[in-house]
Amino acid sequence: MKKPASVSALTDFGRVRLSKTFFMRDFLFSDIASIHGFNNVPDNPDRAIAAGKRLCEELLEPLQEAFGRIAIRSAFRSAEVNGYGNEMQRAGKKGYNCASNESNLAGHIWDKLDASGYMGATACIVVPAFWDRFQAPGDWQKLAWWIHDHLPYSTLEFFSTYWAFNIQWHEQPIRRIDHFIPKGCLTKPGIENHEGSHKEEWTGIVEACKA
Repeated sequence: MKKPASVSALTDFGRVRLSKTFFMRDFLFSDIASIHGFNNVPDNPDRAIAAGKRLCEELLEPLQEAFGRIAIRSAFRSAEVNGYGNEMQRAGKKGYNCASNESNLAGHIWDKLDASGYMGATACIVVPAFWDRFQAPGDWQKLAWWIHDHLPYSTLEFFSTYWAFNIQWHEQPIRRIDHFIPKGCLTKPGIENHEGSHKEEWTGIVEACKA
């Protein structure tokens, strides 16, 4: 598929179904692109679709099945959009929270392979039903450990607003959870809490979210 360069081509691209309930259009909105007039579309649509399908089928659909509707805050970014966002962040501009293009390859930049030649895709999401029921300090860890024990994620990064988090699918998953509540690392390979079940941390959260 060629890079969409017309309204009709972008419409067709947006209609691509990535999984049972998600379409490509769900992941294309960007605040940066909207404000600054960028076209947030991939240079390599086929790779963006392939990575997006894995993200949706293996991570987002199971999350939504367990906890109810998830809300997408930020997902695919073109290299142009992400690069501009990182430039503004480095200049100290408020609201621009983009890492460098190099570190976002196979992350928010779905259509480009990372430095090791692997494919990946990231979305920043909120689980509304979880936030509504679990707002005490540290409650985000319940969801983090549930994902760690149930889903083949690569990286998670949690934030304080609505317990939003970046969730990444990657061909070579890292299995690392970071957070900015304040900044730190919950788990990563090689530390004591990484292996085994963490059921005591998340028992009851699915039932509470469906109640």
